[in-house]
Amino acid sequence: MAGRGEARRGRTILPDVLGLKLEDVEKPATSATLFGNEAPLELEVGSGKGTFLVSESKIRPGVNFLGVEYARLYWRFAEAWRRRNACENVRVVLAHAVTFIRDYLEDESLHAAHVYFPDPWPKTRHRKRRFVQPDRIELLARKLKPGARLQIVTDHAVYFDQIQKVVTDSSLTVVDFDMPSSALEREIVGSNFERKYQREGRRLHAIAAQRV
Repeated sequence: MAGRGEARRGRTILPDVLGLKLEDVEKPATSATLFGNEAPLELEVGSGKGTFLVSESKIRPGVNFLGVEYARLYWRFAEAWRRRNACENVRVVLAHAVTFIRDYLEDESLHAAHVYFPDPWPKTRHRKRRFVQPDRIELLARKLKPGARLQIVTDHAVYFDQIQKVVTDSSLTVVDFDMPSSALEREIVGSNFERKYQREGRRLHAIAAQRV
């Protein structure tokens, strides 16, 4: 059951907004099944309010952008933002990222994967919940086409130490970070979280790796 804050916000800001739930998605999840075309497909793990997805999709209309979000409130925000901006090349699915990547995506199907400001789970006993773990990065690596990139950004220095080790030790090859087209001056990604953290003066950390 939604908390009172979520329900209230849902009635006033997001009336009658529905996005894709896992049971709505046909297997395998491809550009053909989700968008009805064969355009390149990029995935964002943890799409938040959809700022990156919507901004990037407008600049690159020939690419399909698929967001996976586990938090229902953010999923609804992202879907509302997609609809307001009439982004037909964006889909947002309410799902656990690992389940969706493992069970719904074909190997070598993604042209890029983006993981921007994943939950750091800062308490030691919770760190096993972090998305960036060796087995999960290898799972995601299998879904990348040869030459495709994985890009990760975080504001959490301790988590970034783990991210660097996991990515460097993976089957992917570390490369220079490629700033998204939608990022504004002095931005790395241009997401809602990044803009919030910049205002707070937090230092951001980025890494990119490629399947070769």
